[in-house]
Amino acid sequence: MRQEIEGAIKKALETLGVTEVLFTLERPSMFEHGDYATNVALVAAKILKKNPKEVAELIRTKIQEESLGSVEKIEVAGAGFLNFFLSRAAVIAEVEKAARDESWGRNELYKGKTVMVEYTDPNPFKEFHIGHLMSNTIGESIARLLTSAGAKVTRANYQGDVGLHVAKAIHGMQVTKNRPDNSAPLSERAAWLGSAYTAGSHAYDSNPEIKVEIDALNRVVYEKSNPEINALYDWGREVSLSHFEDIYKMLGTTFDFYFFESEMAAPAVRLVKVHLGGVFEESRGALVYAGEKKGLHTRVFVTSLGLPTYEAKELALAFAKEEKQQSDELIVVTANEINEYFRVVLAALGEISPTLAAKICHVGHGFLKLTTGKMSSRKGNVITGESLLADLQQVATKKVGEREVANAYKVAEQVAVGAIKYAVLKQGSGKDIIFDPEKSLSLEGDSGPYLQYARVRALSLIDKARKAEVSDELINLEDIKVFVTALTLDRLLIHFPETIERAVKELQPHYVTTYLIELASLFNSWYATERLIGGRYPSYALLLTEAVERTLIKGLMVLGIPVPEEM
Repeated sequence: MRQEIEGAIKKALETLGVTEVLFTLERPSMFEHGDYATNVALVAAKILKKNPKEVAELIRTKIQEESLGSVEKIEVAGAGFLNFFLSRAAVIAEVEKAARDESWGRNELYKGKTVMVEYTDPNPFKEFHIGHLMSNTIGESIARLLTSAGAKVTRANYQGDVGLHVAKAIHGMQVTKNRPDNSAPLSERAAWLGSAYTAGSHAYDSNPEIKVEIDALNRVVYEKSNPEINALYDWGREVSLSHFEDIYKMLGTTFDFYFFESEMAAPAVRLVKVHLGGVFEESRGALVYAGEKKGLHTRVFVTSLGLPTYEAKELALAFAKEEKQQSDELIVVTANEINEYFRVVLAALGEISPTLAAKICHVGHGFLKLTTGKMSSRKGNVITGESLLADLQQVATKKVGEREVANAYKVAEQVAVGAIKYAVLKQGSGKDIIFDPEKSLSLEGDSGPYLQYARVRALSLIDKARKAEVSDELINLEDIKVFVTALTLDRLLIHFPETIERAVKELQPHYVTTYLIELASLFNSWYATERLIGGRYPSYALLLTEAVERTLIKGLMVLGIPVPEEM
């Protein structure tokens, strides 16, 4: 319907001698202003040098001559806006699609394209912190949005398995007692490794002599020259990666490709040296990219010791991705604190391989801050993503238990994951998030569990209606058209596909969360006043409830939020 209206507007403009006009066509903030509104007359008026209202009337007349089947009325409003009101028949037909067509809500913006999305990127030997939780949540949703738009999506995870943090952890492993053996639960081994890293990190910061030792150990780790150190490294790396997999499973992510910093070091140095004198230059023994000459930062890519920096390894990673899979687009999700750093990397890559650099899109996200200060954590002073999930699940378990849900533990896990994911996704990716643990688990209002509960409630209503043998087949369509003229729930429902489209185009999942909260709220208000069983239009009420339930599922799934069957 939206495409039909857009086509009619463009055709009307052509008859007025106006082409290539950029205008908006979107859902108004108030239903009183129609189902779609456009600013086309205000834009065209500048070209035609006429009054916007006069141009709006001309466009309306031209469109009405075409007699659009889905449009019942067109109004000129305000300074020259055009408001389109859809016919009840068109809205009801779309509700039927939403309820019965599995492809409803999908689009073909990325049809035939291959996209690799890199996200999460935790460092083995360290705990899974909140930043990794945010990157995973945003990256997974972007991957699912692109899949809904027809793309072949692969998920990549780039993990820092070498570096000073590894040396700190291995030093801690050497001095921390009671290391659990491999028969101990993975969670116990991971907890011990976390305490070892904490011990090593504290020693590095507080003891200058140990700092020198750990710096030397870092070189040994890179060189793999000591069998004893290698054995500690292999054990810690395996424990970390296995533990991360448990977290990914809870979050609903399965990666296709894993890349590691240890694999990027040698090719990174070679790559920089090959382009020395062209892209890179020598400065005090180091190899740098002189970004200041191009309005960016000058950054070191290979240190004076001959070691590659994160920047150089990022270049090697781009080529490694292409070797694994030829892609049309490479999306990278990281914290926005490295936005400037990434601009330098892309500038350098652009001089080495302009085609490859043009494929890369960096999505930066903000930070998550807690309203309640410190929550419980094994370390006592840092809130990890893992501990935050555990705390939320503990509270959710208590709340779910009070409702006598059969599979309480699993549902509590789904609710906890839904709470944190919704909180991360409900605003633009680049913004910081103030996270309130109590509000995030609320079944009343702006939260992930509120959406999950709305879907469960809709499912319950559908089950009851079916048991009462209510049919969703529409027989007396004319009566329905008349009776539900003022209904707003179905008029909101039909905008789901274009909401997904906008989220895909801008790689911003928050458009979906905003829409779903509005839909759930309107649905809750609607069913409080209407009856499926014994009501005045039970067939359409059931059909509409089915459409809402299917739309909530699709919306939650594209966000990566679990969909419980009961709550």
